[in-house]
Amino acid sequence: MYSAWGPDFEHLPESPCSSDSSFDEDEVNRRIAPHWPSYRNVLKLRGFRLETVRDVKEFYKNCLQNDGTNATTPSLGYLRACEMKDNDALCPDAGLRDNLFRGFRICDGTRVMVKAVHIYSREYDVIRLLCTPLLRDDPMNHTIPVLDFVEVLDDNIVFIVMEEWSSQLITDTPCCLSLFLAALRQCIEHAVFMHKHHIAHLDISLRNLLTDYNGHYAYIDFELSRRYTGTSNPVICGYRGTEVPPECERGELADPYKVDVWALAVLILRACKLTGYYIPELMEVIKPMLHEAPQHRPSIRHVLHAFDGMVSMIGDRHLASTCPSSH
Repeated sequence: MYSAWGPDFEHLPESPCSSDSSFDEDEVNRRIAPHWPSYRNVLKLRGFRLETVRDVKEFYKNCLQNDGTNATTPSLGYLRACEMKDNDALCPDAGLRDNLFRGFRICDGTRVMVKAVHIYSREYDVIRLLCTPLLRDDPMNHTIPVLDFVEVLDDNIVFIVMEEWSSQLITDTPCCLSLFLAALRQCIEHAVFMHKHHIAHLDISLRNLLTDYNGHYAYIDFELSRRYTGTSNPVICGYRGTEVPPECERGELADPYKVDVWALAVLILRACKLTGYYIPELMEVIKPMLHEAPQHRPSIRHVLHAFDGMVSMIGDRHLASTCPSSH
């Protein structure tokens, strides 16, 4: 048995997380690895096709034809697909985790990423909230567009179908400072948006930031995220995200929002290193975000205010300058 609804999400049923407390929290929030062939027809009925061996062969064939420099060096992905004899068989990407699968929207060929999560998981609860009509159109909401949710009730699985975006931080080469700062501002702004709605991402990092190649950036991977409705001073213990602040290294109880502030500062530093930018004014914004004592770190809203103030002080000529180096 499964249920599904279209991309408007106007009449989403009540989240299981909000109505059922008879489940093991560790179990439902554990990463799952579905047997994808068992669900390809369910997804097809909703208008999505999982990637097959034929798809992979055609993709790499086109790449080789369009890029003469690689014509004699086929990728490992292409060679792996060629080893499979059934062109209609599903072809998982070895570079993806087992809970992710590439695919297409049948009606127009749009590339999608399908993620399988437990129906009672915090991740599903958070993404559903971010996709509700009230929140999805807010310009501060920089969540990757979700095209559909497909619940398989008998298996307690939901497939989150998203647009496939790129992990490449800056797609324009060379990149001017204004574009770089605009990307960073979206990262900060979305954190402000989440905190406003009592959500801590808890795994802010460059690897969880994607772009659509058109100047839009979005966070992904809400596996560790938590909602703190009705809790004025939430704390977490045993934090295990990508960027770990000092209080978590020490095993202390931590303010989840200040964990996000720390992680966002590290993201900005890594982005500067990646692009070759060193902006002294930006370093002054980041410095308090990395304070050893979390209570002395600014709120994410104050970070956005400081960032905007910093940008307003930079001259137009400087903003138009291109990155000095590439890494």
